[in-house]
Amino acid sequence: METDLTADRHEWERPGAVEVGTGVHRIPLPLPNDGLKAVNVYAIADGDEVVLVDGGWALAESERELTRGLATLGYGLDQVREFLCTHVHRDHYTQAVAVRRLHGSRVSLGEGERSCLELIRTVTDHPDIARLREAGATELAATLADRHGGFDQTNWEDPDRWLSDGVEIPLRTRTLRAIATPGHTRGHLVFHDAAAASLFAGDHVLPHITPSIGVELDRPPSPLRDYLSSLELVRALPDARLLPAHGPATDSVHARIDELLAHHERRLDETVAAVDHGADTGYEAARRLGWTRRNRHFDDLDVVNRILAVQETMAHLLVLVERGRLHSQPDETGTIRFAAS
Repeated sequence: METDLTADRHEWERPGAVEVGTGVHRIPLPLPNDGLKAVNVYAIADGDEVVLVDGGWALAESERELTRGLATLGYGLDQVREFLCTHVHRDHYTQAVAVRRLHGSRVSLGEGERSCLELIRTVTDHPDIARLREAGATELAATLADRHGGFDQTNWEDPDRWLSDGVEIPLRTRTLRAIATPGHTRGHLVFHDAAAASLFAGDHVLPHITPSIGVELDRPPSPLRDYLSSLELVRALPDARLLPAHGPATDSVHARIDELLAHHERRLDETVAAVDHGADTGYEAARRLGWTRRNRHFDDLDVVNRILAVQETMAHLLVLVERGRLHSQPDETGTIRFAAS
């Protein structure tokens, strides 16, 4: 069982099936990113079949690693009965659809992801272009407009079933409960195994990093408010073993949620300070904040992470307006300006 967060921070990315609970193994699958190198798929032994929490990114290398990992547990891809996907992001959903096409596995997804999945298949202008302009990040908006050529339509089919909040999912060896945890995405789910005191947390609670907030096609009015509320919701459950989508399994969901809540309160204070020092747009505030665990300057980030930084800063600014610490107003160009209340 893996619990030591002081060990090699990248050890969890190494290929192979790792036991994280009775009848449950973590199988890290590769990602083609400079940042996150792997996503965890959890294999739940269920008699002569296996149920997987999340599916991975539909890549040839990822399918090979999934096949190898399952083989060490005595299963083949054709014995995957169902994928329980925590959310619709590519690294969690697309390989589930690809495997279904070949082997007939069932795919399940939270019903809150319906609108985003539909937009992936139909949208032509990326919504983040307009959002970046609202944040005052006109150059980033232009860069995104130049790069955006629509979405690859492969592996974005509907699931076999949409999971509603609170639905129980009976397996042969246990019962999981799907809990809606909007924030990282509108329809994010975690799966709670109360009997085993375990939580398959997806990207909602991660041991080493904070999930991105405010970056989705169908963004709700206040994604950070939703995320903080979802953290409090899960914090109210009995403590459980944390089985995250990125990072090793750890012993306490509560401990990490407390850290995440404290982090965002600090971030809100830092964002107010940025506005107090003259940053009146999301873009300018993002430039005054440090990024990643290394406190990197905004200009040192690549384009994708600059876009993520601006959107996350806007999410914090919106919560500050809701709490009455700031007020906002669009100017004549549509850029939203922020000031102290």
